Amino acid sequence: MDKFVIRGGKRLEGTLKVDGSKNAALPIIAGALLIESGETVIRNVPPLRDTYTILEVIRHLGARAEYDPDDQVVTIDARELIENSAPYELMRQMRASFLVLGPILSRLGEARISLPGGCVLGPRPVDFHIKAFRTMGAKVEEKGGYVIAKGKPLVGTSIYFDRPSHTGTENILFGAVMAKGKTTISNAACDPEIIDVANFLNSAGAKIHGAGTPNIIVEPVKKLKAVEHTVSGDRLVAGTYMLAAAITGGKLKVSGFDPSHLTLLSHKLSEMGCEIQAGRGNVTISGPKRLSSVSVTTFPYPGFPTDLQAGLMAAACVASGTSQIQETVYPDRFSHVMEMCRLGADIKVSTDKATINGVSQLRGAEVMASDIRAGAGIALACLAARGKSELLRVYHVDRAYYRLEEKLSSVGADIDRVSS
Repeated sequence: MDKFVIRGGKRLEGTLKVDGSKNAALPIIAGALLIESGETVIRNVPPLRDTYTILEVIRHLGARAEYDPDDQVVTIDARELIENSAPYELMRQMRASFLVLGPILSRLGEARISLPGGCVLGPRPVDFHIKAFRTMGAKVEEKGGYVIAKGKPLVGTSIYFDRPSHTGTENILFGAVMAKGKTTISNAACDPEIIDVANFLNSAGAKIHGAGTPNIIVEPVKKLKAVEHTVSGDRLVAGTYMLAAAITGGKLKVSGFDPSHLTLLSHKLSEMGCEIQAGRGNVTISGPKRLSSVSVTTFPYPGFPTDLQAGLMAAACVASGTSQIQETVYPDRFSHVMEMCRLGADIKVSTDKATINGVSQLRGAEVMASDIRAGAGIALACLAARGKSELLRVYHVDRAYYRLEEKLSSVGADIDRVSS
């Protein structure tokens, strides 16, 4: 297994461009299964481990999928789907693979999909998906670790989520675009990635209205056509780079994404003493000599992203004063706390709240990543620590950050990937 060897204390300065959004690319690839004619071309698809996993899933189902990692282009021909079952050995690798349920059920009328795997962040049930598809007329049961669904055609109806569900919203969009009758989704997820998925489907001929708001209306169409689509820039990677500038007292220009998607992060970093200038498709951030404390509550978009909580906590570890972070999306998402404490952080956790007493200096240590965003946050803490740190299990980080060590090295970080 690889690890990162990081010698902290280096000020970062320069320009970084983000790749396409993983959280948009994966559902768009799954959504391409709905298109029964021609080749769909998807650009700006990041060459991540999860990209290769979702491509293997759709190939297993019968789609032809080619990927050029240099140009970051995926070409998909889903005219002939020969399989309605997605096995555990593929599905266990990431939760986003469950997004093939909607397209397969819509196309074939029957789907047998293994319950998903991926990072452990506490309970992340697929109950929302199952309940919604049942409301659309499908017969759904769980048996032997699989979700078995039958129903063709799906029937448009009114669907309500008890809380916004990112993948739940996308899966129902896939089921609704060619259902019999209009579908309304209330309390839908509002994330920018949902808009990207809806834009892809609309360009293929779907009629989706209200994406990016809590209320989405889908008017059904008979079929979708092959299209070309470019995936939006990854706001979460961009946010991680912004936090890297903040925690090192550096100055970075981060490009390739929409700064309006990180408005709340920009506000919080400004509160911590950073100077931020947003441009068209980029943001420039300068960190102060020492950050100030901050209070943050994670919440579904447009609230503060739970996926940037670990990175913000790393910054709070070296800020002056006491910071408070409340995690309302995944209450168990504090696995990085123990590792940051190994670096000398002063953090106390009580249920869903963390209190961080800033210290003047973190110290290098051996630490490990427990999930994607925890790993990125711990890497940021190591950038600020005095001496050498070793970050183990970086395969988690690789699932969302393409060659993170090379990107950070290009702007002044002392970080190397080493095979254990």
